[in-house]
Amino acid sequence: MRLPEFDLAPTPAELQRFQALQARFASHYHDIFDHPHVPRTVIVVPSLGFDPDMMAKVKGAHHYEERMLCLLLLLRLPRTQLIYLTSTTIPATIIDYYLHLLPGVPGHHARQRLTFLSADDASPAPLTAKFLARPRLMARLKAAIRHPEAVHLSCFTVTEQERRLALALDAPIYGCDPSLLHWGSKTGSRRIFREAGIPLPDGHEALKGRADMVRALADLRQRNPALRKAVVKLEEGFSGDGNATFRFEGAPNDMGLTRWVDANLERLSPEADGMGFEAFADKFGQMGGIVEEWLDGDGKASPSAQVRVDPTGVTSPISTHDQILGGQTGQVYLGCRFPADPAYAADIQALGLSAGEALAQKGVTGRFGIDFLSVRTATGWDHRAIEVNLRKGGTTHPFLTLQFLTDGHYDGETATYRTAQGQPACYTATDNLVSEAYRGLTPHDLIDIAVMNGLHWNAAASQGVAFHLLGATSECGKLGATCIAPTHEAADMLLDRTRAVLDRECGA
Repeated sequence: MRLPEFDLAPTPAELQRFQALQARFASHYHDIFDHPHVPRTVIVVPSLGFDPDMMAKVKGAHHYEERMLCLLLLLRLPRTQLIYLTSTTIPATIIDYYLHLLPGVPGHHARQRLTFLSADDASPAPLTAKFLARPRLMARLKAAIRHPEAVHLSCFTVTEQERRLALALDAPIYGCDPSLLHWGSKTGSRRIFREAGIPLPDGHEALKGRADMVRALADLRQRNPALRKAVVKLEEGFSGDGNATFRFEGAPNDMGLTRWVDANLERLSPEADGMGFEAFADKFGQMGGIVEEWLDGDGKASPSAQVRVDPTGVTSPISTHDQILGGQTGQVYLGCRFPADPAYAADIQALGLSAGEALAQKGVTGRFGIDFLSVRTATGWDHRAIEVNLRKGGTTHPFLTLQFLTDGHYDGETATYRTAQGQPACYTATDNLVSEAYRGLTPHDLIDIAVMNGLHWNAAASQGVAFHLLGATSECGKLGATCIAPTHEAADMLLDRTRAVLDRECGA
């Protein structure tokens, strides 16, 4: 089936209708969200609207629609209806796993308020496009909405496709207007940081091709003759897979520098698995991007701050994390620890809020993250803002899982979290428990292993493991886990134990 093109620019009439939808959402926001027992319908759209060539580099990417299954825990609100859209049918075992995590709500009651709709299409096309291309499926989706006066879409990414879905369903989006997404590009991020007065790495943005890349690299080296490396980033790259590193070893510090960079550009090393120089250069020519200095230091960290701008424009802190990075040069996102190191968590949160307030002034709404690179100095930590992610990200589903399971509260003043019982809570989370030995493990097998080895979530103790990406394990040997415990050390140990149990059970 050939899917129609849904990324066409909206007409003025469509823009006006969408703005009216969003304004209606803002006017009713507090009436709905301040009262957990008010009837509402949430349509979960886990479509990944990223560049398809970059998505092809992510192992098990077609299973990433499962990462938003943590939103099934919204069914703890007794009058909330949830409609979850998928490309292919999610196994009943996985659905049962999440419903059994629900605190205080019988599974039967939750199931009556849960609807799954599948496009039965495993192609790499975005999920939203698959639904838009199927009129009968769209009709069933619209008919399934029980509370049209209190409905909204919760999307992983928001593109023109999600805008068209919102218009077709007459349902607003709790997320960024697609016309503002440029503020989440690499160039837009740097401009927001400057506007908000947030320190950022030396660099150049709005670059369009090879010649711009060469000039930017040469200029960075000329401004800092001691610079060892620079980072080239694709404008719409994500999770570090759109980055490449350039090394200046042997570069002259004279007028021949630009020619030297041009002649040695093939030493550019992309982070994405299987992507060579030519493929990266072609993608840079299509997409454009930025060039930034490589920040050196004996102690480095990669924290992030998560911020929410609600539909009324109020900006609030959500969380801070330390990102766990890997790849050739430590730029690819693998997981995270919550909350960030107390040595700088409050500082990161304050900088994140400054960026959030600047974005709110542009009209941005929804949940998003701001990534930093931090270097330890003799007097403390030097923080540089790296990028804005105007979408849900790798830190979203672990935090929502913690929040829904413990019914706790994030304290914005101390940048810490406490459960409903007042106990501190931390977690270490990853999307990358990966081993060839895990291939062939079904969701039923994983759940059995977890229960038999005491890894399952323990509600009484408010600690344990919540798995995700269960559907990717049998095919890809990959799954995710959020390991929750009272301290960072205990959460790290729980993740180590989880990996050790899986290795032992699978003979790794």
